[in-house]
Amino acid sequence: MTSVVIAAHNEANVIGRCLDALLAQRPPGPLEIVVSANGCTDGTAAAAARPGVTVIDRPEPGKPAALDAGEQVATGFPRVYLDADIVVPPHGLAVLEARFDALPRPLAVVPRRRVDTNGRPWPVRAYFSVNERHPAFRSGLFGRGMIMLSEEGRARFGTFPSQIADDLFLDSRFSAAEKAELSEVEVVVEAPRTTRDLLRRLVRVRRGNAQLRAAAAAGELDLPVRSPDRWAWLRDVVLREPRRAPAAIPYVVITVAAALLARRPAPADGGWGRDDSTRTPSSSEGTPT
Repeated sequence: MTSVVIAAHNEANVIGRCLDALLAQRPPGPLEIVVSANGCTDGTAAAAARPGVTVIDRPEPGKPAALDAGEQVATGFPRVYLDADIVVPPHGLAVLEARFDALPRPLAVVPRRRVDTNGRPWPVRAYFSVNERHPAFRSGLFGRGMIMLSEEGRARFGTFPSQIADDLFLDSRFSAAEKAELSEVEVVVEAPRTTRDLLRRLVRVRRGNAQLRAAAAAGELDLPVRSPDRWAWLRDVVLREPRRAPAAIPYVVITVAAALLARRPAPADGGWGRDDSTRTPSSSEGTPT
């Protein structure tokens, strides 16, 4: 049985498409879908309620705890951690699962990602023209909104840490030889709709990653955490493709701004502090900035 765990916070506008795509999959065995709604104020739990889906409705917001709550219900393997705004392409689950039977056998597999920047302002498009080609997104598990673990891979850890850096946490549990990206399966990741929304997303990611690295350095987590390669964007992207040099300017400005903003205290409300622009219907959008 393949089990899919979705931690969902105010995802009513997108979770329907995600679940429709999952329920249309044909994995080798039965499919179990668990939606762990947490701190929702928009009817996410009601939007997720349908035959074939188990819904947990938690009043407290927080992705790590939501993932753990979903794990307590999920029973099958391989285990898939999926963001509620990701639409798995037809046969995606079956193709990813089949990779566990091929040599060398990985413990974690991910799809290829494509970032949709259509209609976004030029700073967002420029940022992702560099970011999308960063080598970390070829060798790491993060940035795709979908990670599949084998039963052996899931046995590498207990509960999720309290830091909101689940992708980096999972990535750090496996060596490069234990991870595999399948180019045959592509998921589309929606880029933030404004530069301000992009900054908000990057600040959240940086805060979570910094907290995870601090916890590991203090001995609170028994794992080595991938260190950031601060010059890979220049060495492996811009210098190899000089035509992307103009995009390097907004990329650096946005990256530095996010790093500075991430040093400020995080919100004390326990929320996800994320970019919600891609969860908002386009009819309600303002002018991109």
